Amino acid sequence: MVEQNKLTILVSGGAGFIGSNIVDAYLSQGHQVIVLDNLSTGKRENVPSKVKFYQLDLNDSGLDRIFTENKIDIINHHAAQMDVRKSVMDPMFDANVNIVGFLNLLERARKHNVKKIIFSSTGGAIYGEQYYFPADEEHKTQPLSPYGISKLATEKYLYYYKEIYGIDYIILRYANIYGPRQNPHGEAGVVAIFIEKMLRKGQPFINGDGKQSRDFVFVGDVVDANLRALHFQGSEIINIGTGIETDINSIFKSLKKIIGSSCNELYHPAKPGEQIRSLISNQKAERLLNWKPTYSIEEGLKLTVEYFRKQISE
Repeated sequence: MVEQNKLTILVSGGAGFIGSNIVDAYLSQGHQVIVLDNLSTGKRENVPSKVKFYQLDLNDSGLDRIFTENKIDIINHHAAQMDVRKSVMDPMFDANVNIVGFLNLLERARKHNVKKIIFSSTGGAIYGEQYYFPADEEHKTQPLSPYGISKLATEKYLYYYKEIYGIDYIILRYANIYGPRQNPHGEAGVVAIFIEKMLRKGQPFINGDGKQSRDFVFVGDVVDANLRALHFQGSEIINIGTGIETDINSIFKSLKKIIGSSCNELYHPAKPGEQIRSLISNQKAERLLNWKPTYSIEEGLKLTVEYFRKQISE
């Protein structure tokens, strides 16, 4: 059993958007945090100076050093190839990072007696086109992208390592996360992409007809779920979302209003592998973690715009 006081936590992907926000929260609670990140998408400046940082890839042999130099209680795993469209274009790369890379980390965890894994999974891509809305954790898993498949495969590996080696896990199936530090330069992260374009007087484009919908959850609420997961006893799969459906056209209009942008609604062809609707239930999270979202989409978008506005002005 993991002690309820100070923990040593390895956050993979801890220089990235979600991971770095989690690192800050763990530090604020007095835990010792170690960050593993190859900086392919993360930023070194996102990692506080007092945190021990390893710039390594999940497939590097140097991973052993992290575990021999530190007695790690928990791994919070956020390092990933997270772009659905990239996974469609290059499924082998996606599997090499998300499955093989994770297995490298999991094998070190087994050898060095790590007690628990918190794993960032997907509550959108893993369910595929849903049969009912919102999807709970019992919904059929039918991913329509290699990204969703790799996340599902990793969940199955976690079950195996729990049954055979006794490593506990909490799988957090995230809805669509947005907020400060999100990367506006990739293919994923529509909120950050729209904000960056609008603030710089550019023209963002909406893929498809814009009627595709998502469950948008603010990163601050996701961080709270990761704090609560630290001391949860047992192994579970838990959705982390708002249970509220918002389409892309609505996001565009809300951001345009918040920013005061004059850009038009222009459309590009739909992207392959993209779901039409995605909405997940958070009732299990409320029951087991006493978690529920506290930020409305309006509040979250305003905070995200404020962050990007400050970044651009500096």
